[in-house]
Amino acid sequence: MELRNQRVPYAAAIIKLLQGPIYADDKNIWRELLGWQSAIQEYFGKIGLELVITEQDGFARVLQPEAGEDDENPLPRLMKKQSLNYEATLLAVMLREGLEEFDVRSEGTKYFLTQKEIKERIELFYKEQTNKSKLWRDLSKPIMSLLNIGILKLNREDTSNKDNHQYEVKRIVKAFISNDKLEEIKEKLAHHVNSIQQ
Repeated sequence: MELRNQRVPYAAAIIKLLQGPIYADDKNIWRELLGWQSAIQEYFGKIGLELVITEQDGFARVLQPEAGEDDENPLPRLMKKQSLNYEATLLAVMLREGLEEFDVRSEGTKYFLTQKEIKERIELFYKEQTNKSKLWRDLSKPIMSLLNIGILKLNREDTSNKDNHQYEVKRIVKAFISNDKLEEIKEKLAHHVNSIQQ
């Protein structure tokens, strides 16, 4: 029998999950994912991965648990750990906070910001500081970092003026920064800003 005839009916969902998060607005894949949830969880479990579906925020992703100290034969890492520098972390925290505010005041599900609006949020954070962070001067690197890990998605590009670029803040940011983590990072960032002001 040819291999293609043995393909499981949820193959597309598995491949998409290996590429990155799946969102509910990708309706066909989302429906396939929910319909075959148990089988997909079982598939990933056999290769040491974990399927995490956050229906409330409309996204799903695959995690690879850390190998235990007693694990004599740890599996190779499928996904590299994402480490963000200070500027990208600050931006992610601001976007996470902005998403919380959006959810409170809006009935919409998608949160969009222009690059100008991102700059304005940063300016509020640094309102006491005369010498703004280099993030204020050059947003391209931290924005690119967040685009690469799926926290931001370019929604509208304006080649004549970057300030008019519009980004969607993807809800996967909640998986990267939980409520507790948000408060912890905000405290650290505030302390960092205070120390460089002195």
